[in-house]
Amino acid sequence: MKPTEHEAQFQRWLSDHIGVILKVVRTCVESPQDQEDLTQEIMVNLWASIPRFRGESQTITWIYRVSFNTAMAWRRGERRQRQKLKGLQHEATRVATRSGEESHRQELIERMYAAIRRLPQVDASLALMHLDGLSYREMSDVMGMSENYIGVKLNRIRNKLADELQRESDEFR
Repeated sequence: MKPTEHEAQFQRWLSDHIGVILKVVRTCVESPQDQEDLTQEIMVNLWASIPRFRGESQTITWIYRVSFNTAMAWRRGERRQRQKLKGLQHEATRVATRSGEESHRQELIERMYAAIRRLPQVDASLALMHLDGLSYREMSDVMGMSENYIGVKLNRIRNKLADELQRESDEFR
């Protein structure tokens, strides 16, 4: 592949699927600094993966796979305790400065992402793909699981998230 073709394909992938990358990042790490670093790491790995992409799967499936593999490696290699404190402080400041309906909506979204982050990595990955509207077949291709098992896992994940968010909601009252 010529360098110009490589660059063009990378730019196409980013313009079409940057949202996927950002959602994976947001699901895996909390602090804005870590999100930026992980996004860059995913982009580097995505760039490097272009010559290996043979078109046997859909582009979005490939991008998810590269993103998730990079994110899992990131999580294994990083110590998060200090960053959690910074992330919580940043979140508290951000929530405190918001107002009205937007604040409530953003808080709900943040609570959902926080709940997803607490899931095991495979479950978090499935939840994110489900929220992005991927079919069971596409999730099966990415995760290497049967479509039936994907359905069972998603049902359990939905129930777990609903219970956790309901429990949090009851605690706030």
